[in-house]
Amino acid sequence: MTRGINIKKLEADLWESADLLRAGSKLTSNQYCMPVLGLIFLRYAYSRFKLVETEILKNRPMRNGKPLPVEASDFAEKSALYLPREAQYVYLVNLPANISSQNLKSIDGNVMNSLGEVVNNAMRLVEMQSEQLKGVLPKDYTIFSDELLSELLRIFNNNALDDVGGDVIGRIYEYFLNKFAKNIASDDGVFFTPKPLVKMIVNILEPKSGVLLDPACGSGGMFVQTGDFVNAAGMVANNTMTFYGQEKVEYNAQLCLMNMAVHGLTGVIKSGDEANTFYHDAHNLNGCCDYVMANPPFNVDKVKSESTSAAGRLPFGLPSVNKAKEIGNANYLWISYFYSYLNEKGRAGFVMASSATDSQGKDKDIREQLIKTGHVDVIISVANNFFYTKSLPCSLWFFDKGKSDALKEKVLFIDSRNYYTQVDRTLNEWSDWQLKNLNAIVWLYRGETEKYQNLLKEYHETLSDDRPFAEIVAELSKTVQEKRTEAKETVETAERREKKSIQAKYDEEIAALEERLTIAKEADWLYEKFGEGEYRDILGLCRIEERSVILERGCSLTPGAYVGVAPTEDDGVNFAERMAEIHQELLCLQAESNDLMDTISKNMKELGV
Repeated sequence: MTRGINIKKLEADLWESADLLRAGSKLTSNQYCMPVLGLIFLRYAYSRFKLVETEILKNRPMRNGKPLPVEASDFAEKSALYLPREAQYVYLVNLPANISSQNLKSIDGNVMNSLGEVVNNAMRLVEMQSEQLKGVLPKDYTIFSDELLSELLRIFNNNALDDVGGDVIGRIYEYFLNKFAKNIASDDGVFFTPKPLVKMIVNILEPKSGVLLDPACGSGGMFVQTGDFVNAAGMVANNTMTFYGQEKVEYNAQLCLMNMAVHGLTGVIKSGDEANTFYHDAHNLNGCCDYVMANPPFNVDKVKSESTSAAGRLPFGLPSVNKAKEIGNANYLWISYFYSYLNEKGRAGFVMASSATDSQGKDKDIREQLIKTGHVDVIISVANNFFYTKSLPCSLWFFDKGKSDALKEKVLFIDSRNYYTQVDRTLNEWSDWQLKNLNAIVWLYRGETEKYQNLLKEYHETLSDDRPFAEIVAELSKTVQEKRTEAKETVETAERREKKSIQAKYDEEIAALEERLTIAKEADWLYEKFGEGEYRDILGLCRIEERSVILERGCSLTPGAYVGVAPTEDDGVNFAERMAEIHQELLCLQAESNDLMDTISKNMKELGV
């Protein structure tokens, strides 16, 4: 829940900043969106800079009793962006109010007389550190007054940006689009990919080296998560991976480059009309990619069929074309592209509208051809409310052209619609442990038992307890309940002035216990199903199905059609008796309501109303 709270705090700050912008300028939402994102970029870059700087200084050689100063090359090795002093957020935040009295000079040697000029200069300094950022960062801060800009810098100087990991710029961008530019947010079904979905795609594809393409790259979340995955494996992402992206919307492409830069990643991102994937293979990568990852816009219509056909990458032919020579739903265009871009051993993972697993007509014909290749690997159903601004369910699809012979005739189906963590009323996600558990099912399907067993070890080490997980859950559940009872009794008997501090102390202890209990429950969830590491089909969760059976069943790739429905636990309540009780309660409530209405009516008459 902590992560959700941090995001809520961030949203509130963003809303405040937007109000300030609206009050202090006559800019449209599109115009003021990018300058604010530029400030958030600087703040996040500084947070990462300080983190990496601390790491570098740990083993820094000494000279005259002092560590050698850090250099830009040190940061490049750590996949982070180096920030000169004048581009560091803390420098900008702490500048005095009267800029003109400071005799500050820009990189051109000109005296700067406003905070806007100083921030513009900071952006230019950052662009000098990264070839791919040249001309990307906003540099129009002189349109704001110094007072307004200073207040914006202060607003984004908070700890929430340190706590929210991953594609933070993309998440913030999504917030702006949703709040102030809904006309763009709803354009062509474009919306930000939640971090858990991105992590699941990367974790299952396990990128190590080679060419990665995201032909609908948005703000670059797939690249960032891949970089983290490769670096965590002890390699340097920029040395082993080559990143290519296509993004039709210029704003999104700028955000992608900013996001990659702050994570120290380099890549080639093309944007605008030449990067419209329906009509262009902008990087000429057809058949060349080791990995394809994407969250394409769902259910796009009015795609010109002739232009699409001329652009190629359609190994299974065109989807349905209407009388206007347009494709009414482009989902299977995307699916065909993802497959076509792969080389002979390539893997693809992407988000897709749930309807695509079972759509009919030409879609079904394409799906049948796909299944016959033997390269469909894993399909995962995802619950509602994973997207930040959309409530729709979706599926994750995985192709693997390098599948082992043992798996060539099989597809793994996972239905995770009942397995998630609720962040708040409108947002669900997978926790890190839930991500690992779902990933573990894929490991077992692939015969990678050692990875599964290492996860069990990780659970035991995290819990600092080698007992069976069920025992740990039982004991922690009992301890939590006892601690709650103790807290209630202690607070009730405490003196009034001490109640608040005592309650806070207990809340902290209970929260720590509940976190351990949550981890133990996830461990028990996994162990109960797969023991020491033997894959089993689990009713309502997962099933390995033969390709021949899928073809016989009309080529459906909907996980629910194969995994079935898990049996519901009997709660011991007699349905007929309970319904009779509810009916009686309802009659009593209606009678009370009628009496109350009579009383109100009588009182109104007495008052002469």
